Amino acid sequence: MKKLKERWNVTSNLQLIIIFIVFAITGFSSLQLAKPFLNLIGIQETFEPHWLYRVMRIVLIFPIYQVLLVLTGSIFGQFTFFWEFEKKMLTRMKLGFIANYFDSKFKKEKTD
Repeated sequence: MKKLKERWNVTSNLQLIIIFIVFAITGFSSLQLAKPFLNLIGIQETFEPHWLYRVMRIVLIFPIYQVLLVLTGSIFGQFTFFWEFEKKMLTRMKLGFIANYFDSKFKKEKTD
């Protein structure tokens, strides 16, 4: 736990527990939201070939997870931690331009 607290720059055990709770809620929620979202866009679970349905669902889970992570983290008062975590993750996946875009939008609004 101590190494994780140092790595994430977390100061208290309570904050670490909150972060774990946010990860758990976000993971479960993203799994639960992917199926109805596919239904909403007209792709039913009976879609053939079925393996393609599963691949589409897994691919859809990724962006849902990213958005929910920051939103859920905000609800639990950990926006800064999860936004920094998200930026690092997007940068490692060569999608850092997404985080840069949002950073520039929010910074611009703060200075106006």
